[in-house]
Amino acid sequence: MKCPCCSHIGSRVIDSRPSDEGMAIRRRRECENCGYRFTTYERIEQTPLLVVKKNGDREEFDRSKILRGIHRAFEKRPFSAEEQDEIVSRVEAKIRDEGLREIQSEEIGEYVMDELAQVDDVAYIRFASVYRQFQDIEVFMQEMRNIGDKQDEPEE
Repeated sequence: MKCPCCSHIGSRVIDSRPSDEGMAIRRRRECENCGYRFTTYERIEQTPLLVVKKNGDREEFDRSKILRGIHRAFEKRPFSAEEQDEIVSRVEAKIRDEGLREIQSEEIGEYVMDELAQVDDVAYIRFASVYRQFQDIEVFMQEMRNIGDKQDEPEE
């Protein structure tokens, strides 16, 4: 594995553990040249999944795009990178469980918002404000009322 610090090819694994509910292996590595420590993930290679964008273009599913959006939503919130990565893993699992070769980008956004609504209201509103492109304060206030209504619903 190439060191992200010095680009040396050799590294050794100093710790391995299951991640993403057993769907990946998280490995801590140390560069043999400079001693820099970094984390890698080993995942099962999945069948390619295409995302259909709003304009009709198709591109391969990229979990890092979802992760970037979630990182922005959780900025200055008390959630670790691992917790955020778990959210992405749950969203990806929902998508793959459908068994489709293509999925609309809007569906992915809804899955993300469902997960965020269960975890953190602030992150949910931040993500929704970008994803739904709130045009005015009334649309924003309606979304706030919707999340309040969800909290008032009894647990099943």
